[in-house]
Amino acid sequence: MRIGIPKEQKTLEGRIALTPAAVKSLTEAGHEVYIELGAGVASGYSDNEYSNAGASLMPVTKMVYQNAEIIVKVKEPQETEWSLFRKEHILFCYLHLAANPELTEKLCEIGLTAIGFETVVVQDSKTGQNHLPLLAPMSAIAGRVTAQMGATLQYQYRGGQGILFGGLEPQMNADSGVDTGHAVVLGAGVAGTHAAKTLAALGARVSVLDINQQRLNELEQASPNISGKISNEDTIRESVKQADLLIGAVLIPGSKTPHLVSKAVVESMKPNSVVMDISVDQGGCIETIEPTTYESPVYFHGEVLHFGVTNIPGAVPRTASQTLSSAILPYVLELGRVVSHNDWSINKQLAAAININEGEIVHPALKPS
Repeated sequence: MRIGIPKEQKTLEGRIALTPAAVKSLTEAGHEVYIELGAGVASGYSDNEYSNAGASLMPVTKMVYQNAEIIVKVKEPQETEWSLFRKEHILFCYLHLAANPELTEKLCEIGLTAIGFETVVVQDSKTGQNHLPLLAPMSAIAGRVTAQMGATLQYQYRGGQGILFGGLEPQMNADSGVDTGHAVVLGAGVAGTHAAKTLAALGARVSVLDINQQRLNELEQASPNISGKISNEDTIRESVKQADLLIGAVLIPGSKTPHLVSKAVVESMKPNSVVMDISVDQGGCIETIEPTTYESPVYFHGEVLHFGVTNIPGAVPRTASQTLSSAILPYVLELGRVVSHNDWSINKQLAAAININEGEIVHPALKPS
């Protein structure tokens, strides 16, 4: 199959979907790989490395799309890329279509087939629980990056309250009454868990809200700094009011995220407290969150500082690209088999992850209720 890897067009998105090692695996399996010049530079990979891996280097984006049957990228297509697609294309990337009706409509109009990384689901044969193998790695990175950035957004010169999360040594905190900072995390999934553990390791007090008591128990056992609460309207309202940092990490796979924190509750927060929402690319669970970019990542709603970047792992493209590439490579190889045989029954996980099939919305999370 002919696989194309264009350079990402999203603002300050440095990731690339596949590393040179992954490309070598594809070319050794008999696939042709077309990659745009410079696509891997921000992740630390040179054009020569891709050429040595067997890829054909394309000087402009258009040529990648012209030569490829399967387009593998990281983030959803930007408006500048829409005209490059053909109905024969199969697109494999993070789509987040539930929060982007304009892109959904355009992909349907083109008539292509689009598969979302975030809608690939694997069921554990022992527990019966569903896992998201292509979303989880980036969720883990997003949780850690958000926690680290949230701590620095508390610096006064960045708009925060001037709190050093964790304060000083525990004894010095206790003796001098130093405020160690209070973070509230909505959601105990992969992103929320990594955010909570990272903040707890800094020494902050962390409250995690979720509807799964078992997950909350596990987090409480992981750190004495973490306390869990069952999430409901009352506990959310009271916890958010007390927060120095609020992190939204709620996920309903493939679906638009419901607003769990109202505008009124945000406006009840302390002046210069910080709100961050990892689920912003699915619509966000905090009513006042708006999508931002790394060029201009923050804004104030009233007196509360907001961070709404929609590609959080893009801040660490080297680590994120290596992690993502390792996760998606087996599925890209499988996708090559599916397409070459024109038989989606070869891989039911990929078939179930199709968001748009030849211009028709097919994923249940995207269909009108």
